[in-house]
Amino acid sequence: MIESQLQLLHVVHDADLKGKRVITTVAIRKGELVAQISGHREVLTPSRFTVQASVHRHIDGLAQLTFMNHSCAPNVFLNTSDLTVTALRDLVAGEELSFFYPSTEWRMAEPFACLCGAADCVSYIAGAEVMPENVLARYDINEHIRELRRQQRAAASVGAAD
Repeated sequence: MIESQLQLLHVVHDADLKGKRVITTVAIRKGELVAQISGHREVLTPSRFTVQASVHRHIDGLAQLTFMNHSCAPNVFLNTSDLTVTALRDLVAGEELSFFYPSTEWRMAEPFACLCGAADCVSYIAGAEVMPENVLARYDINEHIRELRRQQRAAASVGAAD
């Protein structure tokens, strides 16, 4: 992440259930780059602090972005192809950044009950692998998740033909 972008994001520690969260210190327009990810490293074992960047690759070392929380009404998209975070809508200074975890994660290392409070909250986040097709279709998702979903459908159709 470049230095000027690091200065626009701030990690806040709350005593509530969220713990740490990332906020923007400036307004950001829909479609604008929020952050370019760099300085990360690949890891062999996924954890609650890693991001699935491809079918078989997880990364960590995302600086402040490690503390972006999940939301079923996300305001940013984490694109694992070009390692960018982009605003999905206009953001105001002080707003928490959140993304839809199944947009990057096929299978969560630590599934959890979602408490985001969104009108269309999916209630339980375990990864895209178990997400109903019609729910996943509401979100921007990364290419590796689309590929894994294609593989899942192909395996199901082969199993149904047996």
